[in-house]
Amino acid sequence: MIRFLNAYFPARTVLLGASEAALTTAAFVIAIIATMGTFDAQMFLGYEQGGDKIALVVCVFILCMYYFDLYDSTVLRSQREVFTRLIQVFGAVCIILAFVYALFPAMRLQQNVFAGGAFAAASLTVLWRRLFSLVNTWPAFMERVLVLGDGVLAQDLLKEIHDRPELGIRVVAHISEDQDWNSWQTPGMPACAAEIDRVTRVLRVRRIIVSMKERRGRMPVEALLEMKKRGVIVQDGNELYQVITGKISLDSLRPSMLLFSPGFDVSRPFLLYKRIFSFVFSAIALLLAFPFLLLIALAIRFDSKGPAIFRQQRIGKDGKIFTLFKFRSMYEGVDGDRPAAKDDERCTRLGHWLRATRIDELPQLWNIFRGDMHLVGPRPFVPEQEKKLAAAIPFYDLRWSVKPGATGWAQVNRGYCSTIAENAEKLSYDLFYIKNLSVGLDLLVIFKTFKILLLGRGAQ
Repeated sequence: MIRFLNAYFPARTVLLGASEAALTTAAFVIAIIATMGTFDAQMFLGYEQGGDKIALVVCVFILCMYYFDLYDSTVLRSQREVFTRLIQVFGAVCIILAFVYALFPAMRLQQNVFAGGAFAAASLTVLWRRLFSLVNTWPAFMERVLVLGDGVLAQDLLKEIHDRPELGIRVVAHISEDQDWNSWQTPGMPACAAEIDRVTRVLRVRRIIVSMKERRGRMPVEALLEMKKRGVIVQDGNELYQVITGKISLDSLRPSMLLFSPGFDVSRPFLLYKRIFSFVFSAIALLLAFPFLLLIALAIRFDSKGPAIFRQQRIGKDGKIFTLFKFRSMYEGVDGDRPAAKDDERCTRLGHWLRATRIDELPQLWNIFRGDMHLVGPRPFVPEQEKKLAAAIPFYDLRWSVKPGATGWAQVNRGYCSTIAENAEKLSYDLFYIKNLSVGLDLLVIFKTFKILLLGRGAQ
């Protein structure tokens, strides 16, 4: 895994993106040489901003690939879905570049160069995706792993590894911790704790993931240390789970992890940055959007009876209650505290559109300006809902250790939640964010938020 902006990305996925950027660059360079000849191509690339023009095309292409989820593990598994989305990507690239070229004619590529480069890029990308799919699932190129322990964490890890071949991990043995350590077994091979070293040699294990429910007096420490000395990686299951999922496992979370593990501490300079950034962003956004906000408010008043602005109590930092502002999207007098559902009958005609486009959230810029919220942070809920969730979900009140946000790590990864189980999973993302608070992670959340807004996902 590669750490970037305080989040983790599979190395193979990063390699896939980088290789496709290189292939697209090569496709357009080939198209330029084929169209202009070697000498004129050198002049074009060296003195006529040819490199910048190609870089623009490559950046738009990679962004479209990302926004169409072509680096997402669920999409990578289906060749048909990949091919369909690749067609959509090249259509989107052409449309976006048409607008860019209309605004900046100096960055335009010749029509025959663009057509040739786009065709070459499409062909190379389709072929490369098929080859990558074969290589990605080839056992010889997978890291051989032994999972030590069972329980919820181990099962979750096994499922993630099975569903995500881009991680490059293959589980060759799974050892139950409930067995007698003097006679535990790997599939088809009995062994005892003193012979773990021999077993790892036979199975060619390169990494051992320790995900035991109870380690005291049961973990074969000496055998694990011996293997670590000879180069086998021994990794904590909780750590790996956070790296590959971007969330913290609540089932295995212990108070000692909160006390002694890195993270879960916020420095004063970082808090100062959060406040300054949120204040400046909200001030500029309010100033630029004021005419639009006024038009929306008037449209709401004409569409249905009641005020344009909806006020609702929410829980903020340290459990303190503040008033959240939104554009009213429901009829006056209905139960606004009940979580919204898809095609909610409480919504007005205009309200359905406001919620689908997230425009109803824009008045929260005033909350950010006042300091009730940051731009990025855990999403605040109504007090009754928060108290119910805090009583049902362990460590839930840790969400209140930082200011809430208009968008957050849980929002961009999990989306809308209504049940206790769904909110528990959302909390696991919030805790990952709180543990890894950083400028980079905030920027990544904002980048992902733009993707969700553009594609209209997750609205209720």
